[in-house]
Amino acid sequence: MDMSCPHQALSRRRALTAATGLAAGALLPPAAVPGIASAAAQRADLATAAAYTNPVIWQDFADIDVIRVGDTFYASASTMHYSPGAPVLRSYDLVNWEVAGHSVPVLDFGAKYDLNGARGYVRGIWASSLAYRPSNRTFYWLSQIDFARTYVYTATAAEGPWNRLTTISTPYYDAGLLVDSDDTLYVAYGNTTISVAQLSPDGRTQVRTQQVFTTPSSVGTLEGSRFYKINGQYYIFLTRPANGQYIVKSSRGPFGPYTMRQVLLDLRGPIPGGGVPHQGGLVQTQNGAWYYLAFVDAYPGGRMPALAPVTWTSDGWPVVQLVDGSWGTSYPSPAVLPPPRPVTPMTGVDTFDGSTLKPRWEWNHNPDNTKWSVGNGLTLRTATVTNDLYWARNTLTHRIQGPVSTATVQLDHSAMRDGDRAGLALLRDSSAWIGISRDGGAARVVMVNGLTMDASWNTTGIGTAVASAAAPGSRVWLRASADIRPGTARPATFSYSTDGTTFTRLGPAFPLGNDWRFFMGYRFALFNHTTQALGGAVRVTRFELSTP
Repeated sequence: MDMSCPHQALSRRRALTAATGLAAGALLPPAAVPGIASAAAQRADLATAAAYTNPVIWQDFADIDVIRVGDTFYASASTMHYSPGAPVLRSYDLVNWEVAGHSVPVLDFGAKYDLNGARGYVRGIWASSLAYRPSNRTFYWLSQIDFARTYVYTATAAEGPWNRLTTISTPYYDAGLLVDSDDTLYVAYGNTTISVAQLSPDGRTQVRTQQVFTTPSSVGTLEGSRFYKINGQYYIFLTRPANGQYIVKSSRGPFGPYTMRQVLLDLRGPIPGGGVPHQGGLVQTQNGAWYYLAFVDAYPGGRMPALAPVTWTSDGWPVVQLVDGSWGTSYPSPAVLPPPRPVTPMTGVDTFDGSTLKPRWEWNHNPDNTKWSVGNGLTLRTATVTNDLYWARNTLTHRIQGPVSTATVQLDHSAMRDGDRAGLALLRDSSAWIGISRDGGAARVVMVNGLTMDASWNTTGIGTAVASAAAPGSRVWLRASADIRPGTARPATFSYSTDGTTFTRLGPAFPLGNDWRFFMGYRFALFNHTTQALGGAVRVTRFELSTP
């Protein structure tokens, strides 16, 4: 995460406009390294496979850490103020991914994450690290929160349950966790000045920490550590926000000394109008091939994972394989074993059956668990008296599928009360929604825009109803369609139906803001709050996310 210093915002803005140039590492001749697949061997393997297209996930999963455990790949991502936090993604081929669970079940880091007298927007879960420790068959997740301290969670299965192992007083900013070959736990972390900490054998305390590298002034800022031991060498993979990737290497141990080499800079990415792929992780397949899973800034949708093959120079430096001088929009798929089963799609229909939410859902801040339930639909009882959606608890969010997708919900509003507001939003620091507004004993379907925040994430606009229509009966279908391709402001539209078949457009097009500073991309959001008194409820019986 590139959020610690004001000057970084300026450099990041400049970096996001960069779209030309070659990776310096790509000029190096790839060759074999003992214990690492050679370029020729990788090409031979890849030649037998089908092709994949970047981004491999056109949804907002940023600051990626990626690992392989046996024949399964896992990744973790940033979620800021969304709860549960730190999604764990699972794949069997590095191309097709599903959400398996979350490493942080609840953001119990202070009342602001409950929307209780304060708000945690653009705080919470930033860049974190995911690792697996074979000696105890345990997954580890580690991250600092609010520059105050570091939290470590563990689980014996990626889908959970996850539990907090410890809290460490040192805040490991943008940390990378390494399980060394002798089972010692190390953490690389920092911004510009990179340090390495050694943890106790049980992972609960810090044994030692030492500065190991200072970024040259000619490079500027390096952060986003990922820590590896490859062929006896120690590597810290670092990002230059938001247009470069560097790596430092030590042959003498985890505490260095380290030497640096540029991996890529101002590299054209695979999403037209998007940024430079960066801040991800390296991972090796079962047959020895290496890949780099990065993210691409692609607002208004967020930061999208992209995958590229990696080879190594004879002296042990990684080289991202390019296509016509760019990060390819397509590569041969990794040569891996056939998956044991298809992964669960990130799009499709959810009827909220069962006793828990499916893991692709996340709340805006922590929910009040007494005010919602699933089974025979999602019931949202009003949890907050407010006229400001940004203060409303129990707003349930879903990532938007790019480049264009539509969310359709079936809403039973028969239990709403006067003053209640419920519906489907496009949620970010500039938001709009379509839904039911109940006043004076009558319900109307309305389209509201003008919900805004300032740069400190304080509300500056609570929204204005710009269109409305009668809402006969007790059910309505609400629809939001969003174009999240980066570039100029993209339009979103809202519509409704009283029969689930014929939809009527409501209100003007809503321009999706493409500024990066909120970091998270737009999301579809289901909400129900009241401006008068608690007691009302709605039931969402069906949610469908579809693409053209």
